Formats: sequence, C-alpha cells, structure tokens
Amino acid sequence: MSDEGRAPGLAPSLEDIARLAEAAFAELPEAFRRLAGEVLFRVDDFPDEEVLDALGIQDPFELTGLYQGVDLAQRSILGPAPESSWIFLYRRPLLDEWADRGDVTLAELVSHVLVHEIGHHFGLSDEQIDLIEAR
Repeated sequence: MSDEGRAPGLAPSLEDIARLAEAAFAELPEAFRRLAGEVLFRVDDFPDEEVLDALGIQDPFELTGLYQGVDLAQRSILGPAPESSWIFLYRRPLLDEWADRGDVTLAELVSHVLVHEIGHHFGLSDEQIDLIEAR
C-alpha cells in the first residue's frame, strides 16, 4: 500500500482499506467475481453494538469482517427479491490483526477477510471456509 496522499506515520484510512478491498476483488478470477454477483462492500472502523450483540461478541476487535444478506444458496427465483448483500470490513480490528501478526501485508489480510466473507455470500460456513483454506 502506498503512503501517497497520507502523512507519514498515519494509519491507513477507511478509504485506504476500501481501495485494498476493491483491488483484491478485482484480482479474483473473473468467473468467481461473476458468480458473486452484486455484493456491496463497506468499510467501517468497528461493527456497531447491535451487530456485536447479535453475534455475542464482547470485544469489537474480534471481528474483522461480516457478511450480511441472504446467501446465494438460500435464494430462490420464485421468492421475493432479496435485499442487497453486504460485506463489511472493519478497519481498526484489521489494523490490529495486521500489526499483531507481522507476517502478512495489509493488502493480503484485507484480501483474506474479503474472500472469507464472499464464502459466506456463497453459503459456506466458517468450518467449510476453513477446510478450503487449509487445502
């Protein structure tokens, strides 16, 4: 990630993380992007309290990303049109994990979390995603 446009020593902004996510999505195979369909991305500093409560998470630094919507496996052409699907990336938890790990670039971490959340968009569970990643 370039520091262009950012004063030295400043943490990457919401916009910086969004650019990394857009670049990561653009680097995915075209067939994968096409299958994902229309999914919207949003970067926030932290998940809101409602999200944390719904997931039973006490520490907002524990959640780096979240998929919200009706996953593709649950959609029906006969049912009502689903609302937009969203992938949220959370800047502060991402930055903390990046700093703590020290073995990946921020771009790699954002890409990893983005692909994980796209897996949920496809209807995969955390366990299924973990098995795929282990291969």
